[in-house]
Amino acid sequence: MRPLEVVVMGVSAGGLKALSRLLSYLPSDYKLPIIIVQHILESSDSYLAEYLNTQVAIHVKEAVDKEAIQPNHVYLAPPGYHLLIEDDRSLSLSIDPKVNYSRPSIDVLFDSAAFAFQEGCVGVVLTGANRDGSAGLLTIKESGGITIVQDPKTAEFPVMPQAAVDTVKVDYILSLEDIGKYLRQLHDLEQIHHFKD
Repeated sequence: MRPLEVVVMGVSAGGLKALSRLLSYLPSDYKLPIIIVQHILESSDSYLAEYLNTQVAIHVKEAVDKEAIQPNHVYLAPPGYHLLIEDDRSLSLSIDPKVNYSRPSIDVLFDSAAFAFQEGCVGVVLTGANRDGSAGLLTIKESGGITIVQDPKTAEFPVMPQAAVDTVKVDYILSLEDIGKYLRQLHDLEQIHHFKD
């Protein structure tokens, strides 16, 4: 079994509360890098990263083009840019056309993560009001990765997680709290790739 190497998340409407709750379960030295697309207006500033850093122990930052992925970090897609993972485990930003009416798009991140990490990838779809993320989560599943969806019954906006459940035979359908606990458990497993600091 290939070691787990990355967690990618997609979230839209309701994301501020969902991310602050979920990420609160993770320690500051969390071994897996977490890369997140939160649907956000192109005119937005870096408020989300600043806010989450006041709420959670793990370090949250906006992704920078060509930045190497590191453990103990949460990377957020900047407003107006697709966020992708390259073969060399670096991040890249793109202003290619919107996908699912969104830039950043969850599907774009998920597809690139599946290609780069295959079964070493964990994909998570949270609350949201559109279908972005479903196709990308299917790509992660088909590449051998772990797929997790927030239980639509517990989501502030259930459309996006329900679309993912309808599209993918997901591995886990969990509440935010249980997703946080599951990711915390992954931190304690031995089959995690240890990135060099």
